[in-house]
Amino acid sequence: MSTFEDADTEETVTCLQITVYHPGQQQSGVFQSMRFCNREKLPSSEVVKFGRNSNICHYTFQDKQVSRVQFSLQLFKKFDSSVLSFEIKNMSKKTSLLVDNKELCYLNKIDLPYKCMVRFGEYQFLIEKEDGESLEFFEIQFILSPRSLLQENNWPLQKPIPEYGGYPFFSTQNTSPTEMDENEF
Repeated sequence: MSTFEDADTEETVTCLQITVYHPGQQQSGVFQSMRFCNREKLPSSEVVKFGRNSNICHYTFQDKQVSRVQFSLQLFKKFDSSVLSFEIKNMSKKTSLLVDNKELCYLNKIDLPYKCMVRFGEYQFLIEKEDGESLEFFEIQFILSPRSLLQENNWPLQKPIPEYGGYPFFSTQNTSPTEMDENEF
């Protein structure tokens, strides 16, 4: 028997490809502690934390505006599924985290879709998941974008929602204010 026949079957590994952007990334070096383009292999039990505290976080941002722990990613397997998924949790008490325009407040979490935009402050992360078979490990790969990910990917910007939940109809023909009785609206 050859060593080829005895070798273990190689499993594919689930990978999160994270493209990052910040408008001051060249001047301030906010991403200087991240290794770009290389895939980093992590144990599936690892809770991956992002923030500015290098003692707690696996990936750090060199920015005092970022919380000590900004957010975390954790791998899990849904019940009756062989596919690995990730959840993202906002760990910042001060800043909301936007995941595809869904606002996560402190300790809120959500399952990551296969492709999504994650934002806080001026930070933008395009996260894309590649499925794999391994239950023991997953990988993370960072890519630095020279341009805004919102513009580059034609991502819809978050629109404010009025207090009553809907947008009233306004005519664009007459731009001057019109007096109206409250019963007419």
